[in-house]
Amino acid sequence: MNAITKEAINLMEILPESEQNIALAFIKKLVLAWDPDFTKLTLTEKRELEDADAEIRKGETVSHEEIDWE
Repeated sequence: MNAITKEAINLMEILPESEQNIALAFIKKLVLAWDPDFTKLTLTEKRELEDADAEIRKGETVSHEEIDWE
């Protein structure tokens, strides 16, 4: 979690619960305006996807046959 996210959470926790709901609704509207189809990646998601792709290219994965699904 980055510093801005932590600061936003801390600020929201200061608000009364009824105001927190208003702030959350506003944040949801911001996110939907930025990415209405939820197709954009956050910086963290992009980094995790790049790391996973690199692991696949290096063969650093576990096959389904190697997993005990029981």
